Amino acid sequence: MKLVVGLGNPGSGYAQTRHNVGWLVVDEVARRAGATWRKEGKDTEVAEVRLGPGAGEKVLLVKPLTFMNASGRAVAPLMSFYKLEGTDLLVAQDDLDSPFGLLKVRMGGRHGGQNGVRDIIRLLGHEAFARLKIGISRPPAGWAVPDWVLSRWRDEEKNDLSELVRLGANAVEVWAASGLAEAQGQFNGTDLRPPPPPKLAPPKAASASVPSAGTAPVSAPGGAGHTGGHVENPEEG
Repeated sequence: MKLVVGLGNPGSGYAQTRHNVGWLVVDEVARRAGATWRKEGKDTEVAEVRLGPGAGEKVLLVKPLTFMNASGRAVAPLMSFYKLEGTDLLVAQDDLDSPFGLLKVRMGGRHGGQNGVRDIIRLLGHEAFARLKIGISRPPAGWAVPDWVLSRWRDEEKNDLSELVRLGANAVEVWAASGLAEAQGQFNGTDLRPPPPPKLAPPKAASASVPSAGTAPVSAPGGAGHTGGHVENPEEG
């Protein structure tokens, strides 16, 4: 059995905020599997799915209802009750240190300021569990971090957000069925940002042709070598 935890805050007011992208991922996994969410105690919603070929791997999807800063209070009791190891746990989280459009799977490491991960580490007593990190970018100038993570997605971000959630759900399924290395191999190159514009080579200086003394320059017959007068400007971006 494995545990996949989507981090977020409960309540409709937080549903479309950046901090809740982990919830979006586990909701998508549950939707695909036709699973329903049920309340488990006062701190957790869970949905049971099977992921992978054949009978599949039994996976418990988890949404903590504790608010972000106390996420460990929902996760640690489940890990203990089901006698799971760190390698059985994947946490889907927002990541301030990755640009929006970037998705990666990693094992262990520090919390990076993500308070839900911080609390899970505190109550488990170790960092040795997998993370599905979904970039939300650092806040723009003038924004405080708490305001940024609790801000809603902009309209122009929503298409890429849908694709990130879809790929994140795929990554969960691969991790559960085939393991960490396979999920990393398939998804750690995910980057939905537009490619940077190509660097244009500096123009070459034209060399002046000086005719020999007493020799007039000869024109190409019939306009040979003429380009037709149309000059293509390189596209920017």
